[in-house]
Amino acid sequence: MVLDDEVLAVLTAIVTVASAIGIASLIPRNPEPFVAIGLLSERGVIGGYPRLLGEPVRLRVFVANHLGEVAMLKVVAKLGARGRLPTSEAPLDAPPVWERAVILGHGQNATIPVQLVVEREGLNVALVFELWAYDASRGAWVYTGRWCHLYVNVTRGAP
Repeated sequence: MVLDDEVLAVLTAIVTVASAIGIASLIPRNPEPFVAIGLLSERGVIGGYPRLLGEPVRLRVFVANHLGEVAMLKVVAKLGARGRLPTSEAPLDAPPVWERAVILGHGQNATIPVQLVVEREGLNVALVFELWAYDASRGAWVYTGRWCHLYVNVTRGAP
């Protein structure tokens, strides 16, 4: 069977496109490594957070490891206020009121139950949750620049 020029051009185009797709699928991808943190209600869902506290608060913190290796992560809770929050470069300059560490493999996540007492009365008290990672080469915890917060009003501190 003899192929005319049009059929040959179409076959060449199909082979070229199929080859490009095949080569692209074989190229290894190196996604940017990251960790994540999120705040959930006591029931483990987004929303339904307490707004008025007069007793211990119960929440859940979601953390995820996508660093490409096993990581020891720590969630640190601190009290802030409007205009007094951490940044992606620096943690909040306040003492921890709660913390919990977890070891996660690459691609793993954990939902950590939190129960803490806010002893400071006030409006718009920020419950800040920072994510820290253990750096074995330094032998120290390093702030990841990831954090979340929830504003609450506290009517009285727990005894």
